[in-house]
Amino acid sequence: MNSANSASMNRSRRGLLTNEPLILLALVLLGLYYAQEVLIPLAMAVTLNFLLTPAVIFFERLRLKRVTSVVLVVFLASAVAAAVGFIVARQVIGVVNELPNYHDNISHKLAELNMPTTGPFSKTVTSIREIEKTIAKDEAATQQADGAAGRHVREVGPPRTAISPEPVTIVEPPVSTGRYVSELLKPIMKPLATLGMVVIFTIYMLLKREDLRNRLLLLAGVGRLNLMTQALNDAAERISKYLVMNVLVNASYGVIFAIGLFLLHVPNATLWGALLALLRMVPYAGTMIAGFATIGYSLAVFDGWSHAVWVFLLFAFTEFAVSNFVEPHLYGSHTGISALALVAMAIVWTLLWGWAGLVVSTPLTVCLIVFGRYVPQMSFLHILLGEEAELAPEAHFYERLLATDQSEAHNVADRFLESHTLVDLYDSVVMRALIMTEQDRHKGVLDDMRSSYLFQSATELIAELTDYKSPLAPEPPCDPRTTPERTFPVVCVPASDQADEIAATMLAQLLEQCGHKTLLLPAVALSPEILARLAEEAGTIVCISAVPPFAFAHARSLAIRIRQSLPENRLLVGLWNTAGDKDVLRERFGQGRPDFVVATLQEALAQIKECELQAERSRWSQPAIEAGLR
Repeated sequence: MNSANSASMNRSRRGLLTNEPLILLALVLLGLYYAQEVLIPLAMAVTLNFLLTPAVIFFERLRLKRVTSVVLVVFLASAVAAAVGFIVARQVIGVVNELPNYHDNISHKLAELNMPTTGPFSKTVTSIREIEKTIAKDEAATQQADGAAGRHVREVGPPRTAISPEPVTIVEPPVSTGRYVSELLKPIMKPLATLGMVVIFTIYMLLKREDLRNRLLLLAGVGRLNLMTQALNDAAERISKYLVMNVLVNASYGVIFAIGLFLLHVPNATLWGALLALLRMVPYAGTMIAGFATIGYSLAVFDGWSHAVWVFLLFAFTEFAVSNFVEPHLYGSHTGISALALVAMAIVWTLLWGWAGLVVSTPLTVCLIVFGRYVPQMSFLHILLGEEAELAPEAHFYERLLATDQSEAHNVADRFLESHTLVDLYDSVVMRALIMTEQDRHKGVLDDMRSSYLFQSATELIAELTDYKSPLAPEPPCDPRTTPERTFPVVCVPASDQADEIAATMLAQLLEQCGHKTLLLPAVALSPEILARLAEEAGTIVCISAVPPFAFAHARSLAIRIRQSLPENRLLVGLWNTAGDKDVLRERFGQGRPDFVVATLQEALAQIKECELQAERSRWSQPAIEAGLR
């Protein structure tokens, strides 16, 4: 009762928004949409701040003051942007004014686009044209009939006095100069206001970098200084590198495209290259607008179709190469955004903020990924948007077995063996998959049929790897150069169920590859006769295999039984993948306390080898002692 009350108090203390993430998400989206008048300039200023900060830092290293460096960088950036914009706008206006000169060429090309004469589509088009002709004929006949009736009425009707109506003239009041100027500037007032806010925010952020960072750190709390510092540094580094690389790639793209157009003798090649470089700052839409505008211009200028086809091929090849090879190589390591997330977030930001959201979609998405990486409550953002979406090998192996895709599960194991040894595969992949199977089975979320399939698939994989020889260097426990002259026989005994038996099978296989004589016995086969035979060989090592989480009780009872029958033999218990102090675990076995407790197959191999080396050293030192006594 007290726990229920405390839980309800904790939920009420966290608040409704924390308990209802969908409501919180809806409120955030509403805030982003209705506050866009302020947030759009702020987001653009943040983006420009990441782009211009390296330049400000460069001038500061030249012993210039902060204010001087910021003013110089902003002036240079504004001058370059204004010059490029003026030149491009002037050339675009010139091209638009020249288009009427190509009217006949455009009409001729449209006339050459004849429709097909056969097929269902041509029949549909023909039917539509016939309907249009019929409607036109009916309208013409109706107009002729109305005209004839009008003439007949005028002929037979009574004479009328011809009175000319006086025309009505609407006189507009004189427009004042202020109203004329306001109407002229009205369409550009809002963009100018947005631009002014962007410049003001950018200058302030460049001047007060440390102040803004300190405020963010104070909001996060003193206890999270390290976390937030790493997040801010990571975001700044990723976005700055992305923006710089984006400018360089787009500029290079425009230069290459302009050179190609020049070689194809397309007029104003420099204009179209610069226009493509500028519009590529707007993801997806800008590239298409610039590319198809260039193709349309080539159709209007040249008489034939060959130039337009060559321009299209140039654009398609360049865009394909840059989008699929250059940008993924340069941007992938800097942004950390998956390709699907990049497209999806571009659509989301465009729906929220229009074209401005499309421009700043990538930097804002990078910020979300960084916060998801460093803030535990927002980790879902890093999972959904980040490019690191690969499952761990053991999780991938287990998931494929759950999907009854045994072939792909074995492929996962094969790919893992390309860079790891067999013992690593068993410890890191197969053993952990067995543990996950046991956990799900005891929770009741995995039925017996599916668990049997998992166990059978793991058994078949181990059988296929019986004669496997790793191309990598042998591990120390299996290195023949350090193998003792005499190896002890090892008996592997599973503690309880099939998972314990599979783990014991892996251990037995690895021991055989290391040169040991091994015997795999189920727990029910340890009859008094078998135990008596084992007691005759004092050097035999008995290994109990137990897969957590519920195998300790069975391993303990089995260890007590073996210790009572084999007091002289070494006993090793493998509590696979179990963390904790090994001495504490040994004490928990009570009367069946083993000689060794290990957590991995690698440790088991190393411990058995150590036992053999100790026995060998004792065997060689015993004659020396006897000779000294004589």
